Amino acid sequence: MKCGYCERRCELAGGKHGVCRMYCEDDGTVKERFPRRWSTYAVSRVESLPFYHAYPGSRSMTIGTAGCNLECRYCANSFVAREDPAAIQDAMYAFTPRQLVRMAAKLGCHNIVFTVNEPTVSLPSLLELGAEARKAGMPMGCLTNAYGTEEATGLLAEIFSFVNISLKGLSPEFCRDYLGIPDAEPVLCNIARLAAATHVEVTTPVIQSVNDGDIDGIAAFLAAVDREIPWHVFRLLPEYKMKEAEYPSIAAIDAALEKHRGTLPYIYFHNFVGSEWVNTLCPRCGETVIERFSLGCGGDRLVRYRCRDNACPVCGCGISIHGRRVGWSQMEGAV
Repeated sequence: MKCGYCERRCELAGGKHGVCRMYCEDDGTVKERFPRRWSTYAVSRVESLPFYHAYPGSRSMTIGTAGCNLECRYCANSFVAREDPAAIQDAMYAFTPRQLVRMAAKLGCHNIVFTVNEPTVSLPSLLELGAEARKAGMPMGCLTNAYGTEEATGLLAEIFSFVNISLKGLSPEFCRDYLGIPDAEPVLCNIARLAAATHVEVTTPVIQSVNDGDIDGIAAFLAAVDREIPWHVFRLLPEYKMKEAEYPSIAAIDAALEKHRGTLPYIYFHNFVGSEWVNTLCPRCGETVIERFSLGCGGDRLVRYRCRDNACPVCGCGISIHGRRVGWSQMEGAV
């Protein structure tokens, strides 16, 4: 029997658990090995995850599980994503979906965001959590590599109302040598599927002389899907098996992005301290409508939100925002 959630389509029969090691075969069905087990729960600013165009300023409860269906050589979360999930279960939290939603509310969070590892490796638990969050009126978001089947992608759209997809590169050589997959075609298809169903932002971690040559192709692809998709380009500081890799040049990446800023209005370049490219400008008049500050490595925060009804205060041009501006303390004390 093969797992139907991931494009790896791993064999589960005979006690096998696939690449992510999070599913098993039980009496002819695919089941989660470690349901309702969570590696983390914490409070974060939604901008730091990063979501720049979804519920700006909001407080998010971030959660994760274990395992991943990719094998990224530079993974910053390898301590969770690449470890054997069975080996870290004793260190994980056992919370029911209702308990997680109630904790998020007590912590004053407006939404819950799945991060740290890949959500498709824990879909049954996330379906339960999504149902509980909907009953409480609490939106859910996630970070995903989108290397899932069409069925799994449909489930992501059902659970999450805002999604950040990591489009890591395009060339088959990069995908094979650095991600452990044949190509990026399933990811591209799923970006289009999810963009038609829910709010999508895209993140591309750039590694010097490895995938920086794909910047032009990624820009062209996003423009063809929806030119208003926010695109986060990260100056990646490689970890895991690439700790010795050279840090990317800020000037070189900025130069590669500059020619696309006229076509894609929401290009952001960050993941380093003091980035000048984290503000949102009006696509029509160029006015700064949302100001942010970046401390790098997940330290982004909202500074000033000047939109009026999600529109530029100067020329009235609509700014692509999912939801509304939510103050950091607005939900504090919620039950």
